[in-house]
Amino acid sequence: LNKLDREEGEKVAVQNKRASGRKENEQVELSQKSNVSRAIISGLECGTISVTTTDTLSKIALALGKKVSDIFLD
Repeated sequence: LNKLDREEGEKVAVQNKRASGRKENEQVELSQKSNVSRAIISGLECGTISVTTTDTLSKIALALGKKVSDIFLD
């Protein structure tokens, strides 16, 4: 890689890290508001968890001020 490609790659890596940090902070905040673990929230967001309880979905929706159907149903 030439110097410009390397610099551009480093910029993208820094931007991705910042975005990841913001996402993590948002998940922590939602976890605290909903009393649902960050691991569950992360899993639901990225698709590694596709089955959970109605109670969990309700807690997340309430914390976001939304209805469950607004967030989780297509």
